[in-house]
Amino acid sequence: MASRSITCMTLALLACSALLQPARAAEPGEAIRVGAVLPFSGGVELYGQQAKLGLDLAARDINAAGGILGRPVEVIYADDKTRPEAAAEAMRSLVEKQGVFAVVGPITSRNLNALVPIAESSKTPLFYATNYEGGKCSRYLFSFGAVPNQELGQLLPYMTRTFGNTYFLLGADRVWPHQMFGIAQPLIEKLGGKVVATKYTLGTETDFSPLIKEIAASKAKVLLFALKGDGMDFIRQADEAGLLKDITVAFLGLSEVDLGIFRGKGQNMVTVVPAVAASEDPAVKAFVARARAAAGAGVAVSNYVMTHYNTLIALKAAAEKAGKLDKEAIIDAMAGLAIPSPTGPVTLGQDHHAAMNMFIAKTQGLELVQVRPLGEIAPEPGCSPAGR
Repeated sequence: MASRSITCMTLALLACSALLQPARAAEPGEAIRVGAVLPFSGGVELYGQQAKLGLDLAARDINAAGGILGRPVEVIYADDKTRPEAAAEAMRSLVEKQGVFAVVGPITSRNLNALVPIAESSKTPLFYATNYEGGKCSRYLFSFGAVPNQELGQLLPYMTRTFGNTYFLLGADRVWPHQMFGIAQPLIEKLGGKVVATKYTLGTETDFSPLIKEIAASKAKVLLFALKGDGMDFIRQADEAGLLKDITVAFLGLSEVDLGIFRGKGQNMVTVVPAVAASEDPAVKAFVARARAAAGAGVAVSNYVMTHYNTLIALKAAAEKAGKLDKEAIIDAMAGLAIPSPTGPVTLGQDHHAAMNMFIAKTQGLELVQVRPLGEIAPEPGCSPAGR
C-alpha cells in the first residue's frame, strides 16, 4: 500500500486530538482503577517496562483531557515475575482486593493462558497488547497486538522471495515459539520452501557455539528466530562467528527495545511490526517524542509502548460509546470499535482482535527502520467470535 498522504496523517492527528481532548476537564471523583499484570522480573522485564511507559502516557493524556466520563484513570501495577502462578495471583489480587475495572497484560503466552480463565470467572475485561499465536476468543479478552497472519503471514512471503526458501527455526522452549513454529511450517511449505531443522533452547545456554555451527552446516538461507530474554545473546555470538553473512534472520517479535542487547551486531535482521519508532510519519514522530519526553531521551520506544497505550484509549472510547462505566456495556461497545492511533486506525472486530497497519522493518545501525508499509491487515485469530 502506498504511504498515507500528509492530509490523511493530519486527519488522524486531529481525530486522536479530538478523542483525548474533550471540552471540559474532569470533575473530582473516585478514580477508575485499571490493573496491569506485567513482567518486571523473571527475564522479559524490558517488555514490561515498555508496556508501563505506554500505559503511563495514556493515563496522563486521558486525565489531562478530562478523564473517562469525568473520572480520572489510575493504573495499578503488579509484577507477574514471568511466571503463570505469579500472574494469576496478581490478577486475583487486583480484582478482589483493589477492585480494578479492567486488567492490561501480560506479556508472555503462558501467563495469558493463566489469566483468561480469571478474566472470565470474574467477568473482568482483559486487554492483551502483545503479539501472540492467536487461538483465544473470549467475551472478556481483547487483543491489541498482532496474530500470526498479521506477522508470519506477511514476513514469510517476503523472506522467501528476497532471501531464499530454506529455513532453520530457532526458538525458546516456551509456548509462543512452539505455537508460532507450528503455524510457520505449513506456511513455508505452501510457499514452496523447506524447514531443514527446528531447535529450541532451554534458557540456560551461555555459549551458543555448537548451535551456531549446526545452523551454518544446515546451509539454510533464512533463520526464523523466536528467542527472547536470556537467549538474545545468540545474535551477537552468531554475528561474531560470521553466521549472519550467509543467513538472514527473520525475527519474530523484534522491537527497538531489543537493539541495545545486540551491541551493534545483527544488522539487516527483518521483522514485521505494527509501528516503527524511526518512522518519518509526523504522527509517529510526535508520539515517540512525547514518550521520550516522559521517560528520558535515551529510552527505547517500541511498538509495545504504542499497543499498550491503545488499550486505555480504547477503554475511554468504549466507555463514552456506552455512556456509562459498566463492564458488560463497555465490553459490548468494544466490539467493532475503531480508535485513532499514530499509525492509523485500530479496529476491534467481533472476535475482539485488532485490524491495524503493519510494516516490514529491519535493523540498521542502532535502529529499526521501515522497509515497506503493508497497509491495514485484518486479524485471523484462529477462533470463533467471542460470545456476546
